[in-house]
Amino acid sequence: MLLLAVDTATPAVTVALHDGTDVVAETSRVDARRHGELLLPAVHQVLGDAGLTLDAVTDLVVGVGPGPYTGLRVGLVTAATFGSVLGVPVHGLCTLDGLAYASGIEEPFVVATDARRKEVYWARYDDFRTRVSEPSVDRPADIAEQVAGVPVVGAGAVLYPEVFPDARGPEHQSAAALAALAAERLAAGAEFLAPVPLYLRRPDAQVPKNYKVVTPQ
Repeated sequence: MLLLAVDTATPAVTVALHDGTDVVAETSRVDARRHGELLLPAVHQVLGDAGLTLDAVTDLVVGVGPGPYTGLRVGLVTAATFGSVLGVPVHGLCTLDGLAYASGIEEPFVVATDARRKEVYWARYDDFRTRVSEPSVDRPADIAEQVAGVPVVGAGAVLYPEVFPDARGPEHQSAAALAALAAERLAAGAEFLAPVPLYLRRPDAQVPKNYKVVTPQ
């Protein structure tokens, strides 16, 4: 097996290769505005570092979010395109699950990422492999009582320390962790999410009001 993992649901543009036993190559770059520009070179880099070509890939895994619309779509469309061209399966995983897995925490905790609009995407975990709530989007102050007293992983904890005082790493997503989690689940015969975006609210972009309609002459 050679698993290619990509995730662009957070500011991190992250790619990794996993051979079923270990991560053989990985790269991540945090840049919230350049997902489309950075993802394909990152894929080329990890394949080159591993001395492999794209046609060696047997499976793809992609972070399905939650995340902002534009960045999230870049990873999903890329994974779908590769899967179609190569004729290999594309597996979806919740982006928050990748952060949870990377934390290695073996007690109840929360993962929270930046959702913009002064909100966070978040979910609860019993341990780094076990999510016990569906992902949600809320203002930090509105969930303060629900998350009190537990560690919080991800950029949300860094952005809102007054609500999440027990911040734990990692801050950003890692495709290496996503790939390792996917490899475990594939070996166990577990089910995956469909590789479609996990949207929890309407997009930031809006159609302008009272825009001028031009009628062709």
